[in-house]
Amino acid sequence: MRDTDAIATNRANWDDRADVHARSEMYDVEGFLADPTDISVVVRNDLSVLAPHLPASGIEGRSLLHLQCHIGTDTVSWARLGAVDVHGLDLSPNSLRHAARIAEADGRALTWVEGDARFASALIDRRFDVIVTSAGTIVWLPELANWARSIRDLLEPGGVFVIRDDHPILGAMDFEPWTITDDYLAGGGVRTYDDSGTYTAGSEGQIASTTNHEWRHDLGEIIGALLGAGLRIEAVAELPYMDWPGFPDLVPSERGWELPPGTPRIPLNFAVVARRPV
Repeated sequence: MRDTDAIATNRANWDDRADVHARSEMYDVEGFLADPTDISVVVRNDLSVLAPHLPASGIEGRSLLHLQCHIGTDTVSWARLGAVDVHGLDLSPNSLRHAARIAEADGRALTWVEGDARFASALIDRRFDVIVTSAGTIVWLPELANWARSIRDLLEPGGVFVIRDDHPILGAMDFEPWTITDDYLAGGGVRTYDDSGTYTAGSEGQIASTTNHEWRHDLGEIIGALLGAGLRIEAVAELPYMDWPGFPDLVPSERGWELPPGTPRIPLNFAVVARRPV
């Protein structure tokens, strides 16, 4: 299958997911809008990784691009924290429709861009102090070389990028620890499956475009792509929490979901911070 066909199929799937997620308890859009001080768990976790690499003023006054922003609650959270000139990019036009509605309801004039994150620099004619992407993103990208080059081109000199995402070992386990069922290493081609639900509770049967295409990206490939694009790696972390209940063993925590005490300790998320040299 051609990558363009796979991406078109994924776009239809995420257009369906956007409606399901916008009305889900997990995203709780009404509650988010009712409390203008609310910052999503995803962004709180991202900021904990990013903060040591920001100036003393933090994200306040820094221009920000959010890649693969989905329905925008995380993007709006960055704006609530004081980021300026905030842009969100996503492949799914329906996701962006919800994002624009949520931002408008929050009284914020954010910029929304439809497109493939690998080619973001061809779609956005400006640079940013900070670029972020997290929580289920690069598995939907066929390759990372163009993605990393776009990030470099969109960063101001001295600007910083952070990715925090599901650890690729979980994909090798098919999110069913503790048995390896699939590749951990990149390069094995596309993984195709059908699913009429999504990761929000009670969503089974609500997705009409059921086919999904994913690509494995190991940590070596991710870091290598960023280095190959000319970015400087400042930090790499493997983290004991994730943003959604990826498998039944997990228990809720302040940071999202974690393994219970006494369970073998494996990474659930990873994070990489990279900077464009001045």
